Amino acid sequence: MTSATQRLPRLLALVPYLLSRPGIPIADAAADFGVTPQQLRKDLELLWMCGLPGYGPGDLIDLSFDSDSITVTYDAGMRRPLRLTASEATSLLVALRALAETPGVPDSDAVQRTLAKVENAVGKARPSGVVIGLGAEEAVDPDVRRSVQSAATGGKALRIRYYTASRDEISERTVDPMRLLLVDGRSYLEAWCRSARGVRMFRLDRIDDARQLDEPAQPPSEAEPTDVSAGLFQPAPDQRVAELELEPDVRWVAEYYQVDEVTELPGGRARVRMRYADHAWMARLLLGLGGQATVLSPAELGSDVRQRANAALRRTRHLPST
Repeated sequence: MTSATQRLPRLLALVPYLLSRPGIPIADAAADFGVTPQQLRKDLELLWMCGLPGYGPGDLIDLSFDSDSITVTYDAGMRRPLRLTASEATSLLVALRALAETPGVPDSDAVQRTLAKVENAVGKARPSGVVIGLGAEEAVDPDVRRSVQSAATGGKALRIRYYTASRDEISERTVDPMRLLLVDGRSYLEAWCRSARGVRMFRLDRIDDARQLDEPAQPPSEAEPTDVSAGLFQPAPDQRVAELELEPDVRWVAEYYQVDEVTELPGGRARVRMRYADHAWMARLLLGLGGQATVLSPAELGSDVRQRANAALRRTRHLPST
């Protein structure tokens, strides 16, 4: 088992190493670091959850790696030398002290040595008003993640049950895995979908069930990997953009659905810009939020939601009181 004292320096060195060697084979990178390809994959999966304070889209390290090679699509500032601000060092101190006091922690000596170094760094850190926030890990079923990773690395086809948010439906699909990616803090399986007869991106947290099949994955020759260098989702000609103001209880919309922009507002509210192709689907989503979202634009969307809500209220007047 790799100890924390061995793994931490490797994790810190991995991103600048990969930046200077785009597309390097996983086996070559593992050999350079003196670990097995399996251990390197575990390191890469851990790096997916690392990044800058805020821990939202554009803050986390983005990597793409298939069965052969690795590419860093966003380095989260890891190419720059590390310098702690006072608030960053203090936040790190709090976490390290909590870790040091946790019974049964392996390599406790390493934690104590790191704690001493950070305590020394606090006095040398630049002043700053940065506030440190904590991000939540994706709600991916561990069994789903294991099945998807096993099929992707083993070259096997998958049978998945997948929720498509834009159509609010669940479908059963057989797919041929091509690669796993992490983009904007979300894990995706890129695969050839046999029912759609095309390459599709499947968010792992929207896969309800995944079962590896006893047959090889065989994407056709026309199945090309998606270029994610400019982002996973690019505007389509038929898409419209809604500007919404979300109350704190429905902030999850900005985390669950793809949004282009999030602006923080007083009281925990947020203003978001969200692309959509299906007007009816967007109207249903907003009605389901129970008045906790305000449509700023387009005007026709806001008008339609109001009309549907009023019609629903009129229908309830005929219901017997309880």
